[in-house]
Amino acid sequence: MPQGPRFLTFEQYLLVTQIVQLAAVAALSTMLVRFRRFRTLLLTERRDWPERVKFIGALGIPLSAGVASRLLLNYAAADVSLGGAYMAGLVAGPYAGAIVGAMVGLTAMAGGEWIAVPLYVGCGFAGGGLREICPKDAIWHFSPFVLTGLLRYLWKLVRRFEVDWQMLLIAAPLALEVLHQALGHRYGIERLFFFPAHSPGMLALTLLATTLTVAIPIKVWNSARIEHKLQEQEALLLEARIEALTSQINPHFLFNTLTSISSLIRTRPDTARMLINRLSGLLRRRLRAHDHFVSLRDELTAVDEYLDIECVRFGPSLRVDKDIDPATLDQVVPSMILQPLVENSIKHGLADKLGDRVITLRSQRQAGLLVLEVVDNGVGIDDTRPARSTGSGSSIGLANVAERLRVMYGAQGRLSIDSAADQGTRVRLEIPDILLPGRRTA
Repeated sequence: MPQGPRFLTFEQYLLVTQIVQLAAVAALSTMLVRFRRFRTLLLTERRDWPERVKFIGALGIPLSAGVASRLLLNYAAADVSLGGAYMAGLVAGPYAGAIVGAMVGLTAMAGGEWIAVPLYVGCGFAGGGLREICPKDAIWHFSPFVLTGLLRYLWKLVRRFEVDWQMLLIAAPLALEVLHQALGHRYGIERLFFFPAHSPGMLALTLLATTLTVAIPIKVWNSARIEHKLQEQEALLLEARIEALTSQINPHFLFNTLTSISSLIRTRPDTARMLINRLSGLLRRRLRAHDHFVSLRDELTAVDEYLDIECVRFGPSLRVDKDIDPATLDQVVPSMILQPLVENSIKHGLADKLGDRVITLRSQRQAGLLVLEVVDNGVGIDDTRPARSTGSGSSIGLANVAERLRVMYGAQGRLSIDSAADQGTRVRLEIPDILLPGRRTA
């Protein structure tokens, strides 16, 4: 037989409404934290008034809209005025909490609920007052589950007179909800909206729901704060690692160049003096460069300064050929990425070679990659000599470049070496094809 519709009892209706209310609070908190500007407001504990106004608008407008939807659509689950005002004060301070409380209270007063304004403004001041006196880290650990340690808190209070701020932060919304219930029963639901709890069980459920309307946003926002801080730490760690790798290059290059200069001081002092001037100019250039990335044009200029020094040392026997695609000159490359490769070619490939010494620099774009090559006609790599391997001390430049590519580009950066004994070596770099901002080619 068909059965007639079954209606919820008041207790069932209250339970369902509060569950939907908590879901709405979680959705609103998650939606707000997805905005970058709102996340930045959560990262600082001391906020200027422009930042407070942004926070008040971001939180007060949705909460006021929830009150309006209750009045116009009879959708009670959208109204979280008490917990919202208290939480606003707890996160942003007493004045921000009071303003949010006034916004939701004035919206409720438009429906005749005149007690809402002083109550919710007081909730905002209560949350802000606790924020002013308690440690700021305690706010982000707000959780109703600390009530399970009530006996331990009382024992600490009696034995050591230690204040557990978590218990105080939880006690405040509980006390405010009790006051909410008392005022609602005294003046009626026409003057103050509330969920009337007619039994101890329903009162406990209402108290828990009120506490969760504060705890859920704080938990969501604290997770976002922790994630943002971890990302900042990872970025700082990556930057420090790149700085460490770059600092390995400069002393290595400086040592080799000074060795070349020292060999000319007695026999060719004028040339040595000129090399010192070139070296000082190159070092000044490197000291002025604080960016980890430069254009290929600037990188080739730095390589030219280095080669000017080496060409004086080797004389006309050292020749440099360039096969540079003009379309690649404005591509972004890691700073000082080619100079170690050129230095390695001269130091380990051409220094012991008899006859003409040739270094060829090439660049081209291939399938979304920028390909850079340093080719020499030197003695090549002898596999029987460990000192010639990529990770060896004499070839620290190659190992360093490979590590920098891995740190900066991950799997998108690649270094490969092709060499044959007495025929020469080719070092090939493949990095993502990124155009310098502000430069566009047809």
